[in-house]
Amino acid sequence: MSWELLLWLLALCALILPLVQLLRFLRADADLTLLWAEWQGRRPENSNLKEKDILVLPLDLTDTSSHEAATKAVLQEFGKIDILVNNGGRSQRSLVLETNLDVFKELINLNYVGTVSLTKCVLPHMVERKQGKIVTVNSIAGIASVSLSSGYCASKHALRGFFSALQCELIDYPGITFCNVYPGPVQSSIVKNALTEEVTKPMRNGVDQSYKMATSRCVRLMLISMANDLNEVWISDHPVLLGAYLWQYMPTWALWLTSKLGKKRIQNFKDGLDPDLSYRLQKTKKD
Repeated sequence: MSWELLLWLLALCALILPLVQLLRFLRADADLTLLWAEWQGRRPENSNLKEKDILVLPLDLTDTSSHEAATKAVLQEFGKIDILVNNGGRSQRSLVLETNLDVFKELINLNYVGTVSLTKCVLPHMVERKQGKIVTVNSIAGIASVSLSSGYCASKHALRGFFSALQCELIDYPGITFCNVYPGPVQSSIVKNALTEEVTKPMRNGVDQSYKMATSRCVRLMLISMANDLNEVWISDHPVLLGAYLWQYMPTWALWLTSKLGKKRIQNFKDGLDPDLSYRLQKTKKD
């Protein structure tokens, strides 16, 4: 093979590989590291849980005084805690100027302080054993702030900062690992249960969720993230996934674009529609 032919082949590969990556990204419903793990990484194990393996405890994240007792009850029943999954919280749909301060307090107490409290209760046990996994379901809103969810975004940004600092503090405990999950719009009851201008004012019903990512797909990607010890994963369809990349690497452009889309988001809200409709794209559903 001549050097000239080799150079031509290398140049061709240099053109094709970025194109392949671009096509993969355009079809992606999660960050490329997670999708690679789904393709080539470890698979979540199928568990055959029996009734004796299950303990259901009522828990109020805002009642931090009850978290220690709940932790002790689990340890008494099973003897150890291998994994803590922080997956509690509420969203928000209201404008800052129209929102009572109590709403912001409720969001911080539930989404942030409650999660920190429960983590602090479980953490000493993991430190003692020098192993464990803490999974925190954050949100793309913890990376890319959006209108109508200012308090929610603040609470999710706070979680990101807290767990980043916690990982630094536990550098001497490599057996304690973290998985921070950032989902975008997913089919769930989070919009129906979102806080509004007043803590006691319910969210209007009938908001269409069908175009969002299936819950089963989101859960599968979360389990793959945990099985492959991925530290941070983004799970979302486009254009929200693209927005996360923009906020991470080009925040000035991301703020400008999000502000433009925010006008449509606010208008959808005022028209009685789901604000997330402004991010809707035609897509192939995955389960």
